[in-house]
Amino acid sequence: MTLGALLDLGVDEKQFRNELAKLKLKGYRLKISRSTKNGIVGTDVDVVLTEEQEHHHHHSHHLHSHSHHEGHDHSHSHSSRGVDNHSHHHAGEEHTHGRNLKDIVELIESSDLKSKVKEFSKAVFYEIAKAEAKVHDKPLHEVHFHEVGAVDSIVDIVGVAVCLDLLGVNTVYSSPLYDGQGFINCQHGTIPVPVPAVMEMLADSNIPLIQTEVKTELVTPTGMGIIKCLAKGFGKMPAIKIIKAGYGMGKRDTGGFNALRVVLGEQASTHQHEDVILLETNIDDMSSELLGYTMEQLLEKGALDVFYTPIYMKKNRPAVLLSVLTDKKQEKSLVEILLKETTTLGIRRTIVSRYCMHRKIHEVETKLGKIRVKVAQQGDIKKAAAEYEDCAAIARNTGLPLRKVYEVAQEAAKKIIK
Repeated sequence: MTLGALLDLGVDEKQFRNELAKLKLKGYRLKISRSTKNGIVGTDVDVVLTEEQEHHHHHSHHLHSHSHHEGHDHSHSHSSRGVDNHSHHHAGEEHTHGRNLKDIVELIESSDLKSKVKEFSKAVFYEIAKAEAKVHDKPLHEVHFHEVGAVDSIVDIVGVAVCLDLLGVNTVYSSPLYDGQGFINCQHGTIPVPVPAVMEMLADSNIPLIQTEVKTELVTPTGMGIIKCLAKGFGKMPAIKIIKAGYGMGKRDTGGFNALRVVLGEQASTHQHEDVILLETNIDDMSSELLGYTMEQLLEKGALDVFYTPIYMKKNRPAVLLSVLTDKKQEKSLVEILLKETTTLGIRRTIVSRYCMHRKIHEVETKLGKIRVKVAQQGDIKKAAAEYEDCAAIARNTGLPLRKVYEVAQEAAKKIIK
C-alpha cells in the first residue's frame, strides 16, 4: 500500500522498475495496476512470486491479503506487506528456506542502488529484526525472514526508498497510527492486535497509536518498520502547499476506505520550523545553588535551552518556573535529571514549534588566536556570533577585557557572512 501510494504520486514506472532492477533480486514479478475503492481510483501493487515459488505464492495469497494489506481511511501507517517472521499471514504453512538479516543486508549492499536507498532499506530491516528478536527471545542473527515474506518485504522496503528518492522527498511526516483490535490466528496460535512485533517497535518510540473498532490487524511489521524509520514526526499535517495526493489500495473490505493516502507538498513558509518538547515545573522550596547546579546538569546532558522565570505560587510564595527545551532523543534523560535533582513531584510536557535559521560553526583565525563563530542564515538574512567559551578563555589567558576579545572575533566573523 505504501509503494502503491508513492507510485500514485506520479513516479515514472519505467524509471522505478529500472532502479529496482539494480537490486538483482530474482524470483518475482511486480504487478502494478489501477483499482477503484468507494469511487476513488488509486494504485494497486502486488509482488507475484515466479518459477518454483509461483504455486506457493498463489496458495498463500489468500491469507496474505487478509492480514497484510490493511489500511485505514485516516491512517498514514504505511501498512505495506509484512515480513513473515511471525508467519501470521502464512498460518499453517511450512517454510524450509529463508533469509536472515545478514543475507538481506548483503543483498542490498552488493546492489547498484544509491547509497541513501541502501541505508534506509537496511535501517528498516534492522528495526524489524530487532523487534522480532526481542519478541521471540532470539539473537538477532537467528531471526529469519521466510522466503515468501522476504521477497515481498525486500521489494516493498527498497521500492519505498527508491520512490522517495525519485520524488525528491526531503522530509516525511505521518498522522498517528491507526490499528485494529482483537486477535488474529497465526502459525504459533492466536496472537493479539497490535501484533507483538509492531507493539515492540512502538515501545519507547513516542509514536502515537489509536485503536479502532476494526477486528483485525491494520499495521504490519513491515509497515511499522517503514514509517518508524521514515517519519520525522507524528501528528497533524504541517503547513504545506499541497502538490498532489496518491492512494495505495488495500486488498480486502475492512468496512471502510481501505487505502493509504500520501500527500506530496512543499513547505508553506520559507522559514524552517521544527517541533521540540517543552518541559516545565514550578519550584518554591529549593535554594539558588541547587537550582544553578540543576541547570548545569540539564545543559550538559543535551538540553537545547534551560531558563528560570520568577513566579508567585499559592500562599503568595515567591517561586521559579523551570523551563527546559529538548528534542525527543534527550527527553527521557532530562526528565530523570529533573526528578532526581529538584523537589518537583511532576513535570508538564508540551510539544512546541520553533522557527530556526540554518546554523553552522566556523573556526576563524584572529590576531588573538582561533575562535569559533556560529553563523546563522535564512534566505538573505545572515548573522554571526562568537562563541563565549573561546572568547572567555582568551580573555583569561591574555588579561584583555572580554568585550575587546569579542570585538576582534566579530570583526573576523563579518568576513564570513559577506
